[in-house]
Formats: sequence, C-alpha cells, structure tokens
Amino acid sequence: LAASPVALCSDDAAGAHAAAPAFDRFRSVADSPIKKRRKSAPMPEKKTAIVKVDSSYLETLMGYNATRASLKVIELFTKRMAVYDLRHVDFSILSIIMHNPGVTSRQLCGVLSILPPNLVGKIGIMEKRELVSRRPHPQDGRAVGLYLTENGARLMADAERTATNLEDDVTSRLSAAEKKTLMRLLQKIYR
Repeated sequence: LAASPVALCSDDAAGAHAAAPAFDRFRSVADSPIKKRRKSAPMPEKKTAIVKVDSSYLETLMGYNATRASLKVIELFTKRMAVYDLRHVDFSILSIIMHNPGVTSRQLCGVLSILPPNLVGKIGIMEKRELVSRRPHPQDGRAVGLYLTENGARLMADAERTATNLEDDVTSRLSAAEKKTLMRLLQKIYR
C-alpha cells in the first residue's frame, strides 16, 4: 500500500526521519512526491443559498442561445421521428433526395456538410431499409444518382408532415413575421 500524506508527515514506526518534517527530506518542493497545488482566487463567500442562477452573460452569446434553441428542437424532433426510425441527419438526407431526385452523394455532402465516409454508411443503411436506390447519373457516367423508393417516398411524406407540425409547436410563441425573420437570420449565419 502507498503511504498516505498523513503517514509521510507523521512519525513512522521505524523512527526514520521522525524528527524531520516530510518536505525537509527533499531539496525542493519540485523533488517532493507531493506537489503543492496552485491556489486559485478565493471565491466570495455567500451567506445565502442561490435561489436563481444567473446566466445573464451566457444569454448575451449567440452560440449559447443557438445551442439552447437547437437542443430544444432536436429533443422534440428525436421523440417524434422515433416512429419512423429517423435521426435528424437521416431525415435531412432523405428530404434532400426527395426534393432532388438523382442528387449525387457529392452534392449531398456539400449541402449538408457531411463527410463522404459518413454518408456512404448512411446511404447503405437506407438501401437496406429499402428507402433509397442508386441509379446511373443521366449526364455523368461515373456518378450515381440517389432516388427514394416507394417506401422511402411514403415514409418521407409522413415524416415531413410530422416535422412541419413539430416546427409549428416549437415556434408557437413567435408570430409569422418573427419566424420568417429568425429563419432568415439563422441562415445568414451559416451560409
């Protein structure tokens, strides 16, 4: 068993170093097996418990607010899309394919900022679920176009209705003009 800090500072049973304090045996604190910890700035003492946590600074940050809003939407989205066995990235991929029949993997990666290796796996799973099919591209013999199957089209028609209802629920406290402005401003940031 390793010696505890208490044992290092007290008399040991054999009497070795009994008269010397533990750190006197070393040339410097740096040589000591126990390093001194840096002292941090003292925290002001509070005499009362915090009733309401102050997050006012965080609420001035765009990233904080965008993340909080995103987490709220994704949480609800995940619950409602569970019946379709779709995650938000799967939904986005299928939606792009639905509205752009014959879109290539390269185009999908560009519009959704997905790495090609990640997309290959997703498309493979969607093919196994019979939601997507690959066909030769009409203009580029080297490229492959992606298309929804009948199952995929049915699933996405239902999933997009669910997503539209979800958006209405999440933004119910915003006016139509505020929704439009918020959407435009968010797109201005990421485009």
